[in-house]
Amino acid sequence: MIRHRRPARLDRRAFVAGLATFVCLPVAEAADADKAAAVDLPKPGERDVCPVCGMFVAKYPYWIASARFRDGHMEHFDGAKDLFKYLRDVGHWSPGRKAEEIEAVGVTAYYEGSLVAAETAWYVIGSDVLGPMGHELVPLASKTDAEEFLADHKGRRILRAPDATLALLAALDDGRFE
Repeated sequence: MIRHRRPARLDRRAFVAGLATFVCLPVAEAADADKAAAVDLPKPGERDVCPVCGMFVAKYPYWIASARFRDGHMEHFDGAKDLFKYLRDVGHWSPGRKAEEIEAVGVTAYYEGSLVAAETAWYVIGSDVLGPMGHELVPLASKTDAEEFLADHKGRRILRAPDATLALLAALDDGRFE
């Protein structure tokens, strides 16, 4: 298994965006228009397992995805791929529960290492970066980050949450990137 250490990111783009906040607020707001919303969800415990694959989730902090139900019940996943498998058929993975009962869903943004809303994140598939379960939907917090990641890591394409169909997820499991 390949493990990737995430570099701290204070690049020129982040510096300029921060500076623009003070110099020209409307420009900064426009630049952040493609930014995924932050999500505040509890971290998984040491014994929490992914309901899709059974892996211990806390061992992979840079890949964690989480879903919170209205009753406070949490499910944690070892990556966005298993999260979307779960979301596409909640009743199969959690009998008695329904997708409509989920109130918040977050994925760990690759560069930031923090949770962002799964529905507003960008995802790259087909890259040279593998997750705990192999080929993964690599979550990014902005379109700009996704384009940069795509180029830097030889990704095949950028997609959004609705594009993560069961057929696409099965293809990823087989190493195909249609």
